[in-house]
Order: sequence, then C-alpha cells, then structure tokens
Amino acid sequence: MARSTSKDAQALFQSLRSAYAATPTTLKIIDLYVMYAVFTALIQVAYMAIIGSFPFNSFLSGVLSCIGTAVLAVCLRIQVNKENKEFKDLAPERAFADFVLCNLVLHLVIINFLG
Repeated sequence: MARSTSKDAQALFQSLRSAYAATPTTLKIIDLYVMYAVFTALIQVAYMAIIGSFPFNSFLSGVLSCIGTAVLAVCLRIQVNKENKEFKDLAPERAFADFVLCNLVLHLVIINFLG
C-alpha cells in the first residue's frame, strides 16, 4: 500500500514538473514574484512571533501589503495567461497597467493605515 502511494506521488510530481516546464517564462517570473511576496509575509509573521508586535499597525501594514501584492500578481498571471479564454481580448499591457494601478491604490491605503 505504501509503495503504490509513493509511486502515485512520484508520478504526480513528474506530471506537474513536465507541465510546468511548458509554462511561458513570463508566467514563471510572476510565480517567483508571488512566492517572494508570500515568503516576505511569512518572515514578518515569524519576526512578530519571536520579537513582538509593538507597533501593531506597522505589522499589519507590512503583512497586508505583501499578501495584497501577491493577490494582485495572481490576478495579473490569470489575465496574462494565453491559455485562459476569459481574457483573450485583454492586451497584456492593459493587464500590467491594471496591476500597477491597483498596486498604487493598495499601497496608498497601506500608507494611510500606518497613520
């Protein structure tokens, strides 16, 4: 039983790896950016757990900024993906402009939250 589960897991990882190898480079770059934003948020949470969260607004602003940026980057990835038929009429430049504008609004709100 354990041997078949191990083989199934290996087959799943092989299929995911081969499918991701066919992913365009622009989408891989966006994926790296999303992972960086989430990793930064995790570092901030770990810092808060170890050291403390004296200026709690600063902690919330940092984490919400990272998570919000990651969510906006995932939306950009969805819009830029050529295989997604919902956004086939949307130019990649327009999707990137939306991403930049939404990031600007997000960070203006975050700066306002800091006080």
